[in-house]
Amino acid sequence: MTATDPALTALAQSWCALSLLHGRIEAHIERALQAKHDLSAREYSLLDVLSRQHDGDGGHLQMKQVADAVVLSQSATTRLVTRLEDRGLLERYLCPTDRRGIYTNVTEAGLKLLEEARPTNDTALRGALDEAAKNPELAPLVRVVETLKAPVPA
Repeated sequence: MTATDPALTALAQSWCALSLLHGRIEAHIERALQAKHDLSAREYSLLDVLSRQHDGDGGHLQMKQVADAVVLSQSATTRLVTRLEDRGLLERYLCPTDRRGIYTNVTEAGLKLLEEARPTNDTALRGALDEAAKNPELAPLVRVVETLKAPVPA
């Protein structure tokens, strides 16, 4: 296989289309959340992930798990948590069974903002997908996104 192999070129073009779709969706959501809620897409995503924690076994996420869920490095996730904590949307506390562990919970203010922002996020996502579906190169990817089912937690 060479760098000019048609299969590699097609794969690279497909990757570019997927990257373009992701970028357009993220930018559309970012603008909507910033305009209506003074919230970035990453901040929204972090609040959403952390709001799903629970007190049962495995219910609290470690920072590495949170970083993986919001697709950021651990250091970037820590900075993001600090920003939201400074805004009163998150709070950190020591794990009661392991003093080395630090948990992060969404505050009542954070839950309220998340609840207000969720329809904006969903509407922006739908709008971005509808717009992308008009592009013949992106339409097949939009159809795939629309048919994917979220994994059910075990």
